[in-house]
Amino acid sequence: MLIGAHVSSSGGIHTAIDRAEAIGCESVQVFTQSPRMWRPTNHDPASFERFRERRAEVGIAPGGVVCHALYLCNLAAPDDAIHEKSVAAMRNTMEVACAIGADGVIFHVGSHLGSGFEHGLERVLPAMEQVLELCSDETWLLMENSAGAGGTIGRSIEELATIFERLDRHPRLGICLDSCHLYVSGVDVTDPAGLDACLDEVDASIGLDRLRALHVNDSAAPLGSNRDRHANILEGELGERLGVFLGNPRLQGLPAVLEVAGPDNHGPDANEIRKAKELHARWAKPKRRGKT
Repeated sequence: MLIGAHVSSSGGIHTAIDRAEAIGCESVQVFTQSPRMWRPTNHDPASFERFRERRAEVGIAPGGVVCHALYLCNLAAPDDAIHEKSVAAMRNTMEVACAIGADGVIFHVGSHLGSGFEHGLERVLPAMEQVLELCSDETWLLMENSAGAGGTIGRSIEELATIFERLDRHPRLGICLDSCHLYVSGVDVTDPAGLDACLDEVDASIGLDRLRALHVNDSAAPLGSNRDRHANILEGELGERLGVFLGNPRLQGLPAVLEVAGPDNHGPDANEIRKAKELHARWAKPKRRGKT
């Protein structure tokens, strides 16, 4: 498992690798622009090449670099202006992700805001088709399972599978699973049977080969609450039992990105990475064979 974190790219997108290396990351996630505004960052093309060089120097393995689209994006938005801004931001994120050689762009589908799931998909599907056209062989588009109430799309594997099928199982369309989002949506990732049932559903409806990334977050909200509140590793509702998620045999080999606040609300630090790695080691140890 490639345990890493979402880090800042302030000062040039290539600096994200420096920050990831400094805290012991084996994978990294970045925003390609400021998460607080629609306006895209005017990147220096030299920073793209430097990003690739630094990734090779640090040794981040294939699959280990992902970009996250703006949280402002809502591909299901009934409002035309928001929808157009969302599509433009998603397209820009994919273009930058391809330029730095990222392995995927993770995004939240959005919310239909009461207009209904099918009406929301009328907006979502053409928008995703535009973004998928920009994918490269190495850079995929990854739907993340969501948390939250109301018209949020993607709270269930079934909804993600519906989108996957409506887009004809596009060869570069995959998913990212978030431990906290699963938990607050009613999937008890601290229970091996419950997690296995969820992964069985993913395998049957989408395919585990399409699972390309994980978000590893403890939860500050209880099971089934539909409240997206991340907690630092070992400090939330999941606690030590987050190890069930980290240690599941079918999730090994994937980038596992922390999106926790850290001790000072500035994001994951070296201690959070250390806690996650140690938790993984405790739960993913191979079982010893008994004597015959």
